[in-house]
Amino acid sequence: MEMRLELDVLIFPDEVRVATPEDLLEWELETASQASIPTVRLFVALYPYNPAAMSPNYETAAEELPFVPGQIIKVFGDTDADGFYHGESGGLSGFVPSNMVAEIPVDDEYLKHLLLQQGFLPVDHTGMSLSSSLSDTRSVPDDVVVRRMVALFDYDPWESSPNSDSDAELGFRSGDIIYVLGDMDPDGFYYGDLHGRRGLVPSNFLQPLPWN
Repeated sequence: MEMRLELDVLIFPDEVRVATPEDLLEWELETASQASIPTVRLFVALYPYNPAAMSPNYETAAEELPFVPGQIIKVFGDTDADGFYHGESGGLSGFVPSNMVAEIPVDDEYLKHLLLQQGFLPVDHTGMSLSSSLSDTRSVPDDVVVRRMVALFDYDPWESSPNSDSDAELGFRSGDIIYVLGDMDPDGFYYGDLHGRRGLVPSNFLQPLPWN
């Protein structure tokens, strides 16, 4: 009678050895911990949301997260089949409608921490500051793409700029709406317009906003 023995092996650059029970337990724990940690992203609320009055799912409205414009929401994973994220903000957790929020493209964990501490970006219900407009559209060539972005952080070129020619840059405050003209340059800066002032703005301080 033929007998077959199956063994788990570990393959390293310099050796191949039979896996011990401890090796297998460590691998299972690692795999389980990685699978159980969803991707965490930050979003900003573009509009006010009161689930009791606005939810399309009346029976589950109590499980949804209320928020106001500018509120920063920590989101876990992707949207469900109904287009809702699961998120946390202000000590509450619940489902978040994806069409009411915009993602803040921040990967750096320290910047995420600062934003969560801040809690809000000062924008109104349209995602715009109270006085934001492109100052002079006539001076923008027809072939230049104009995009609207919100500043995530304060920026003082004289203190924070990595460039020697900081006079060519714009200073701004968190929540300012900046109209970006054209594409990003090789140094990671856009050319932007803020209340009639124009200059270079660092792309990693900005979040794109939809046109309304």
